[in-house]
Amino acid sequence: MKILYIDTSTNYLYTGIVCDDKLLSEVKKKFDHDLSKYALYEISKMLEKCNLQPNDIDKIIVVNGPGSFTGIRIGMTIAKLYAFSLKKEIITISSLDAMRVSIKSSNIIVPIIDARRGYVYASVYKNNQVLIPDQYIKLDTLLQKLNDMKEEYIFVTNNKFNLANINSYNPDILTIVETYKNNKAINPHLIEPNYLKLTEAEENLQGISYDN
Repeated sequence: MKILYIDTSTNYLYTGIVCDDKLLSEVKKKFDHDLSKYALYEISKMLEKCNLQPNDIDKIIVVNGPGSFTGIRIGMTIAKLYAFSLKKEIITISSLDAMRVSIKSSNIIVPIIDARRGYVYASVYKNNQVLIPDQYIKLDTLLQKLNDMKEEYIFVTNNKFNLANINSYNPDILTIVETYKNNKAINPHLIEPNYLKLTEAEENLQGISYDN
């Protein structure tokens, strides 16, 4: 079983190929605004490096959010077109889940992604149990919830925050794939992004403000 993993939910490209429980190749690069230009090219290079044709991939695992709206669309588009055109199975997972399973710790694990204006996308786990599910939340509110738990916790992120106990996110692609490879596959036409919030244009249209 050859599985292609794709995560473009931030300004990084995290992608890899796992075959029969072994990591064949991976790419972890920061592209910022050039992500759309290089994501597919890097995936193609990775396939070539592994001497694989696109049709050799059996299944695709793609991160569908939360995170950068543009980034999510890039990965989702690549995965959907790939799965549809070559009739491959596709599985979607949370970016925060991927961050969580990449960290080994007995402390409370808190994956966070900067959502701007003092907000983050975050979730909270302890021993693989969900304490707070994925949500769009004010950072100050999240910190208060964590302090109320009165337990040690660590953050996982690839953003810059002025916080203690931060672990830089370095995805363990093999562990991510092994954790989710048996999830139920979805029809490529039916997969949807998990933004957790409206786009800024939609917020403006509906007169929504999160500043208070």
